[in-house]
Amino acid sequence: MATEKELVQQAEQTPKDASRDGDASDSVPDSELEWTEEEERVLRRKIDWNTVPLVTLLYMLCFLDRINIGNARIQGMGAELGLFDGVRFNWVLSIFYIVYLTVEVPSNILLKRYGGRYYLPALVCGFGLISLATAFVKDFAGLMVLRAFLGIFEGGAFPGLAFFLSCFYKRNELLFRMGIYVSAASIAGAFGGLLAAGLSKIPAWGAPGAIIYTWRNIFFFEGLITIIVGVLAPIWMPMSPSEARFLTPRERRIAAERLNREHKADPNAGVTWKDIRAAVLCIHNYTCALGFFLINITVQGLSVFLPTILRDLGWTDTKAQLYSVPPYVAACLVAIAVAYASDKTHQRGIWLASFAVLATVGFAILRWVETPNVRYMAVYFVTVGAFPGGPGFLSWAMNNSAGPSVRAVTAGYVVTLGTIGGIVATWTYIQADAPRYFTGHTINFAGQLTVFFLAIFGIFYCQYENKARAAGKRDHRLEGLTQEEQEALGSRHPSYRYWT
Repeated sequence: MATEKELVQQAEQTPKDASRDGDASDSVPDSELEWTEEEERVLRRKIDWNTVPLVTLLYMLCFLDRINIGNARIQGMGAELGLFDGVRFNWVLSIFYIVYLTVEVPSNILLKRYGGRYYLPALVCGFGLISLATAFVKDFAGLMVLRAFLGIFEGGAFPGLAFFLSCFYKRNELLFRMGIYVSAASIAGAFGGLLAAGLSKIPAWGAPGAIIYTWRNIFFFEGLITIIVGVLAPIWMPMSPSEARFLTPRERRIAAERLNREHKADPNAGVTWKDIRAAVLCIHNYTCALGFFLINITVQGLSVFLPTILRDLGWTDTKAQLYSVPPYVAACLVAIAVAYASDKTHQRGIWLASFAVLATVGFAILRWVETPNVRYMAVYFVTVGAFPGGPGFLSWAMNNSAGPSVRAVTAGYVVTLGTIGGIVATWTYIQADAPRYFTGHTINFAGQLTVFFLAIFGIFYCQYENKARAAGKRDHRLEGLTQEEQEALGSRHPSYRYWT
């Protein structure tokens, strides 16, 4: 590190107009750049206001276009397209997730190469267009095709937006922002019920042969809004911290360098097979992926089946739509609060385990209690207990993956395995089990109980690894390596410490 005197001399030798903002510190190499806590706080606030709201909005639209089929089903779509016959509705849901999981890792690799400013909004426009096209579907076969295409575009959105955020924040800052962003799922659930109730009341309109009415209004207008937002998104979406237009030149350097120092990796490096192996062969990632898989069975299942479950408690279609709103609002608020507390305490596992217990109790009530009002209370337990788990497990995996390239693969890989839970979710609640849905509630009860034990295992594994490294039991990994090769070890480096 250069001394203060040397830095002053360097600044005096630099022409006053050499830096774009007139700050002499621009002549200092990034490796020797220094900044105050106040500068970093101001920087973080700018990043917050210019990334988190936009990412949250994009994912809310993503989730809304995914789950609106559950709302449309009880507003006439199910009867018109025969989705109440056997397991046709379950197949419509499954084809989406089958395609979805095949594109997540490849999509994140493309995102890492081309950047998020145009790539992510392009995905948004794509799934918005598919949602709008669903308003004109005529039969079951056409719906299956459209849901498959929806999976292509949405498959890259969730892991892509998660990775995009991780490129701007340090480990102790990430989950709170991801909590806000992923809370968009519960916001979408809440808005989905309100929008479905309102849009379905719009009188029939359109051209001869393409009349839009009731459930078709839901897809048309929600898809149209998504397309408009996707087209406008690149205006605000930055490419990277070092290219963010809302930051000053000095702030851009600080934003990039503070992450370089934490992860000790080149943010512009491409994804290699070594990065893929590091993500795929990590035991901790398997723990988080399995936890995310089980959380997804609950979250994705509730997202499309909750209106049906509530209707089968004896309420009307409109009442069921409206009663689905409050549990999602509660889940949103709690998920954000848990994410904030988790970042502040630098703990992930204990929060995941605690709320898994609440979700387990909720499903126990749904499974074994018959009183409708008590069962509705259990829905709150389930949504509040399960919805914080998705961002919790994903951020835990990304927190413990050093280097942006490894994190990009980790995000796609964990979400890919987790998405298999979405496929399972589509078969947990079938028409033959109505109105009590014993099978679905039993599967989710067992799943949330397993989430509890996975979180406990994750805590003990991370603690074990940290103690082993502190005791020098992983120092042999450095033998015979150059300084560059040692830094390339990432999370396997003996000095690296896992978050628990």
